Amino acid sequence: MAIITISRGTFSGGEKLAECLSTRLGYKSVSREVIVHAASNYGVSEEKLIKAIEQKPSIKERLAIDIDRFHYLSFIQAALCEEAKNDNIIYHGHGGHLLLKGVAHVIKVKVIADMEQRIMFAMERNKLSREEAIVYINKIDDQREKWTRFLYDVDWNDPSLYDIVINLKKITIPTACEMVAAMAKSPEFQTTEASKKTMENIVLASRVKAALASNIETRNCNVEVAVDNSIVTVSGKVDSMDDVENIEELVKNLPGVKGVSCKCHPHYLKDVVL
Repeated sequence: MAIITISRGTFSGGEKLAECLSTRLGYKSVSREVIVHAASNYGVSEEKLIKAIEQKPSIKERLAIDIDRFHYLSFIQAALCEEAKNDNIIYHGHGGHLLLKGVAHVIKVKVIADMEQRIMFAMERNKLSREEAIVYINKIDDQREKWTRFLYDVDWNDPSLYDIVINLKKITIPTACEMVAAMAKSPEFQTTEASKKTMENIVLASRVKAALASNIETRNCNVEVAVDNSIVTVSGKVDSMDDVENIEELVKNLPGVKGVSCKCHPHYLKDVVL
């Protein structure tokens, strides 16, 4: 059993490939559902969540930490992890290969297509003129490239981020579907005890980050979360020792947490190691 993430440019055929794979493998295909679940679970509008992961960062955001954007991303990651934790899923949303980074049974697929194909898809789907389709495709591609670099410091077109890059200029959707389906059944992408444990750690870490981001007493803390065997480590800088206590109290009461180590310290204790 595997998890498949499909990264694609606007109107590059990724959705069609996901639909084909869902039928071929019997896997659940999800995309926008993750946004809907995140909005419902954490009380944030879908519009704000979509803006956070699609709209390129402003100059102000590139110069300072935009805490809301990172909060929204944590909500989306938590929702995706809940969908993906039992495997047999195809995610063709934004940054799935990065949100599930490190899980060995995730097949990271990149789909590219000839610009003429993309223009035709856009004209057909969105009822655009040729000129409007070109402007729209270039705009969305530019936004995705910039937010990926901003959030993850990677180039989303870097082929090393993926297990397979499929060029639909030469390969049809049915052929691409068979290729990825074969990978899903190969030994390299079967769930192992090690990859299952990694997935469990990511799921719990995502829950913790989302809980911290949605709690009024901890939402402004700029922290990192790591999990190993249900032991949660929270690190970073906070405003006061009250924040440290609030983090510890919140995290230790979350389902699945067996222990918490808070290595956070206030900004004014720059040279103190706790």
